[in-house]
Amino acid sequence: MKLHAGKFAEIRRLVAEGTLDTGDPDLRDFIQEQHPADIGAFLSDLTQEAAWQLLGLLPLPVRAAVFGYLSPTAQAEIARKTRRGELADIVSEMNADERADLFNKLDQRQQQALLPALSQAEREDIRRLAGHEENTAGAIMTSEYATLRPGLTVRQAFERLRLQAPDKETIYRAYVVDDHRHLLGSVRLQELILADPEQPVEDLMDRNTLAVQVTDSNEYVARMIRRYDVLALPVVDADHRIVGIVTHDDALDVLERAATEDFQKVGTVVPMEESLRDAGIGLLYRKRIPWLVVLVFGNLLSGAGIAYYEDTIASYVALVFFLPLLIASGGNAGSQSATLMVRSLATGDVVLRDWSRMLGREVLIAVLLGLTMALAISGIGLYRGGLEIAQVVALTMVLVVMIGSTIGMSLPFLLSRVGLDPATASAPLITSIADAAGVFIYFAIATAVLFPVAGPGG
Repeated sequence: MKLHAGKFAEIRRLVAEGTLDTGDPDLRDFIQEQHPADIGAFLSDLTQEAAWQLLGLLPLPVRAAVFGYLSPTAQAEIARKTRRGELADIVSEMNADERADLFNKLDQRQQQALLPALSQAEREDIRRLAGHEENTAGAIMTSEYATLRPGLTVRQAFERLRLQAPDKETIYRAYVVDDHRHLLGSVRLQELILADPEQPVEDLMDRNTLAVQVTDSNEYVARMIRRYDVLALPVVDADHRIVGIVTHDDALDVLERAATEDFQKVGTVVPMEESLRDAGIGLLYRKRIPWLVVLVFGNLLSGAGIAYYEDTIASYVALVFFLPLLIASGGNAGSQSATLMVRSLATGDVVLRDWSRMLGREVLIAVLLGLTMALAISGIGLYRGGLEIAQVVALTMVLVVMIGSTIGMSLPFLLSRVGLDPATASAPLITSIADAAGVFIYFAIATAVLFPVAGPGG
């Protein structure tokens, strides 16, 4: 299967012109030759009517697969405009977890209209999967997993897997359960293939199978899948009964969403589920304005510092030349530290108990950075204001870089300690704090060095 960008561009042009002929056999053959993921990405760019027309060219199983690859917005819009019977056919063919996700995107009226068109088993499965708390293992797990009994022989296990395979998301690892679905262990398909046909499954299974609780956070589950490099993790309830599995592709989606959310928080944007392309003006305004307003008032501290030391500034106007440079250096150093810490905390590379060790190292690095930057700027200080101004600028540079770096490193830890997302320690927030601190440090040092006895008014 190949992605033909030129052909897709031609289809997009025909849709725009209103001349797309869905009865064209060449069009049907082309669409059916493409990978469902590529079709889904393409259809997400089209109108709902055009997307539905092209979906109709695909066999039902492929149509359901493509539907799962559509953007959440496109899924919801198409579902709203599709007849109940047609939507039910697609939903029945979808993977269990994708089916539950779609169900949660529909409004209550649409949910009540869809459920009667599904089989009882599908209705119960949707209610069970859709009923778990958001951002937990239960919310992203699927019920399509293979199970075996410990007393089966390998030959019997193959027969059972052959019956289960068409409806399961993966059979590379089967989960061994008792009569009450308590998780006893797991066995890999490779081990079954290599084993003696009459050997009991119980002798082959891994009794120390890693599992997660249904209430565990989805990010924790995703990290576990990445850490142990497994295709899926079983999800169990409080009584250790298996209730589903989380597969590696769902874990990847979780990590991608978490990274996107962290990037948005780092940019002081309230996290949003919609893509930037699909987000409207009103939504983008609401997501961006809160932090901008907060930072406006935060930056007033810098203005207050300048006003407090206006006599010093009036006496040595040359100080103003270095003000933007110094406060920007503190903010930049703090942003670097915060970015490194936020990412390390998010990946688990650094934990809260590492704070004291990380603090000592960060202070040492910040001093070295500050000294280097002070050396680089001291020559300009001599040229613009003489030895005393150069001393003020150099000393301030060391202190603002050290304090900015310390704030940038410590704030994510502090937010984590009080249960907040460390990504909230965004670059603009760190910069605003470092700017205000830098203004007071700079002019306090200038006043102490340039007016050592009576101050600027003396």
